Amino acid sequence: MRTEDQIRRKANELLLQKKSVEERLAAAEEDRKPGLQSELDRLDDMILLLEWVLNKPVGSYHG
Repeated sequence: MRTEDQIRRKANELLLQKKSVEERLAAAEEDRKPGLQSELDRLDDMILLLEWVLNKPVGSYHG
């Protein structure tokens, strides 16, 4: 099981990667944009999942 700090570090790493991909996407030629957009979407999904883990719901599902 990962610690909260490890998850936060990974989320920050992915945010930096996302920023880099966004910059490359802005400067990319049209034929490269779909691949970069796909990578950006994948990073967004991974970041969202890590944020969900960090902000896990509290309380009881059944109760």
